[in-house]
Amino acid sequence: MKTELAPLNPDIEAALRPEKNDRSGVGVHYADAFLKPLKKKIELPDGTKFSAKRRGLKITMALGTNKGEGLLRRIDNGPDPKNMFQGAIEEASAQIGVKLHVEDGKIWLEYEPAS
Repeated sequence: MKTELAPLNPDIEAALRPEKNDRSGVGVHYADAFLKPLKKKIELPDGTKFSAKRRGLKITMALGTNKGEGLLRRIDNGPDPKNMFQGAIEEASAQIGVKLHVEDGKIWLEYEPAS
């Protein structure tokens, strides 16, 4: 099932500008801008709740009672913050069996509803 979660934050590219240097080396401002609309629990059409947040270098996703974690890894996915974030999102979403992606300025979630 494919569900629209939220519109993509229009200020996401501004988080990568040099004057917004977060000194983390992994783009935590970019990650925060992307995850901002997903921090609150979003109820999916089948009643399952979904959320995603960042704490330190860890991205945590929750779908119902399942949780997945991914790390912002500079050595494996760097030095581009977008690639590091995408790697962390893929790692966390794979652990809970979903796929999170962006299409047409919206964040989409692909998952199999619980039966």
